[in-house]
Amino acid sequence: MTSSASSMPRNFDLTDRVAVVTGASSGLGAEIARTLASAGARVALVARRQDRLAALAQETGGTAFPCDLLDDAQLGGLISQVAEALGAPTILVNVAGDIFSRDPAEAEPIEAIRRTLDLNLVAPFRLCQDVFPLMASAGHGSIVNITSISGQVGIPGFPQASYAASKQGLAGLTAELAVQWARNGIRINCVAPGFFRSEINDELFQDEQFRQWLARNQPLPRQATFDDFTGAVHWLVSDAARHVTGQTVVVDGGWTTQ
Repeated sequence: MTSSASSMPRNFDLTDRVAVVTGASSGLGAEIARTLASAGARVALVARRQDRLAALAQETGGTAFPCDLLDDAQLGGLISQVAEALGAPTILVNVAGDIFSRDPAEAEPIEAIRRTLDLNLVAPFRLCQDVFPLMASAGHGSIVNITSISGQVGIPGFPQASYAASKQGLAGLTAELAVQWARNGIRINCVAPGFFRSEINDELFQDEQFRQWLARNQPLPRQATFDDFTGAVHWLVSDAARHVTGQTVVVDGGWTTQ
């Protein structure tokens, strides 16, 4: 990892920075963790599935921190555990998120609504609060919240009201924290992915009609992969984006331009 970091432009080098990545046991979270580790960061890998975290830790040189973000006690102790083991984090990437109801808005169970908001909005907010004093003490820090185009536009045929609300709420939180914490040297931005295959929508992508529909309706017809998002995250957490805060970078193949 040292050779990879030394060969990249200096502004993208993350050598010795401590980065916390939630949702790191699979998909986009795991790929972001790999990307930051390859840039030299000491990565705290956060998720519930310990076996997957252990494998990723061995692969990347990161450190596994098993944590259920819906458990208040586990969530509240996470950042202090990372700081004690690796040093104070100056990078936080909130990737973990899920959809707990596919029902139309009028039928979403209240339990699913609360669970969605707790995981997708409340947990990232609390982690931001917990890293704030550490980043403020360091005089710099970068937080990236993974939102979604679902928080920006309604998508016919895909009922996800609480999910969309949580992601739009996370974008609003990002803008507010960016203003409040700018004087502390802390930058907060979002990356909003469009359609890409992940665990929460794998069944959808198994449908050939959906894949054809996506190819017809997305300006860039190629199906997105995790690599299409990790570069944006790497840029935002690095010094290459040191004058960027409060922004949402949309990576959706042009979907929201229509």
